[in-house]
Amino acid sequence: MEVIKTDIEGVVIIEPRIFNDARGYFFESYSKREFDEKVGHVDFVQDNESCSTKGVMRGLHFQRPPFAQAKLVRCVKGAVLDVAVDIRKGSPTYGKHISCLLTEENHRQFFIPRGFAHGFAVLSDVAVFQYKCDNYYHPEADGGISITDPSLGIDWGIALEDAILSEKDTRHPLLADFDSPFEL
Repeated sequence: MEVIKTDIEGVVIIEPRIFNDARGYFFESYSKREFDEKVGHVDFVQDNESCSTKGVMRGLHFQRPPFAQAKLVRCVKGAVLDVAVDIRKGSPTYGKHISCLLTEENHRQFFIPRGFAHGFAVLSDVAVFQYKCDNYYHPEADGGISITDPSLGIDWGIALEDAILSEKDTRHPLLADFDSPFEL
């Protein structure tokens, strides 16, 4: 696997080595040994999957400490624009984001460390999205910032007025009104 560093320390894009032939393709989607060596030690404990239709936006979510989660995400069907926003107080990149196009064709994965809010927008008719987490989900630790916050400057690839959001995701505060539980 190739690890591509981004402009925010710790957030990386992973490109697997794909073996194509007349039968199709094969790749290792995760190797603990290689991940630990190239990205860092992360003990993933839970895998999740969602299926969404075009225009769905999920996020920007995080789990508050001590239940914070690092995530390794990928799109196995369709295409999504995936985004990580730095919400660590004291970080030189606080409020900045990294986005990554994840598709069934490019097989890319996106690693989001603890201390980041995470979300995605579905660009294809249907998208199946998978992610590994290094901590179990705790509903009482749910947190979020507004996925439509204009101060973040995120180009989601879809018109916000056409976005399909959950009721919960419409209630998250703007970054300016947010008191982050994460310290750098």
